[in-house]
Amino acid sequence: MTQFAAASESQITKTIVERFASDLVDSVEGDVVIVGAGPAGLTAARDLALAGHKALLIERNNYLGGGFWIGGYLMNTVTVRAPGQEVLDEIGVPYDEVAPGLYAALGPHACSKLIGATFDAGAKVLNMTSFDDVVLGEDDRVRGAVINWTPVEALPRAISCVDPVAVEAKVLIDASGHDAVVATALQKRDIMSLEGMGGMWVNKSEDAIVEHTREAHPGLIVAGMAVSTVYGLPRMGPTFGAMLLSGKKAAEEALRIIRAHGEPVGVQPAERAAAS
Repeated sequence: MTQFAAASESQITKTIVERFASDLVDSVEGDVVIVGAGPAGLTAARDLALAGHKALLIERNNYLGGGFWIGGYLMNTVTVRAPGQEVLDEIGVPYDEVAPGLYAALGPHACSKLIGATFDAGAKVLNMTSFDDVVLGEDDRVRGAVINWTPVEALPRAISCVDPVAVEAKVLIDASGHDAVVATALQKRDIMSLEGMGGMWVNKSEDAIVEHTREAHPGLIVAGMAVSTVYGLPRMGPTFGAMLLSGKKAAEEALRIIRAHGEPVGVQPAERAAAS
């Protein structure tokens, strides 16, 4: 008969609170904050952590991986076009070549491998956490993210006056998918403009997404489908090679920015900067 080790309810609660609080305090200042833990965000966080940098993922859902768990139409086969399968090789995902340069993998297997590889590399995550606003510095440079618990959004407005908190970073990566929430926050302040996502065109979209993965505004890199929304590029639907390679390119861009700009200074939440 199995005999579990003795532990009290209070010990379990204390462990949860202390470990979470410790991780949160450690994450308040870092090198890179990645908003969105889909395939692009996870890949970027993994590569940055492997390079020795503090990478924090912000994910509004209780699960990570976004659409990478499934393919299209609630079917869990995911497709990747060459050379995206090279990322699958890096993290040990089995796949089949179903046509020249077109590969198929089981979505849950691929996604769980990517999540595991990301945290094995040393990245951190705050899930059930929503991006609320940008932190800005001099010349409207992005310096961090204002965040809040996702469940706060569901509260009636009359009782939802729960102030957010902020995390600072040398660079942000908007990997929030079609919504491009960080870029949208800048658009609302007339700091940058967004073109809006184009229609589906897989043979054009994936190359364009990776090509346009870049620093879209000082301190802000766009990755994954956020690139489509910012630059008006076609969407690619249920194929994920561009998501993975966009994440890798976003990490490369973040490393370049870190080397160029170093530590952030004079940060303040955008809402305070707008009022001053």
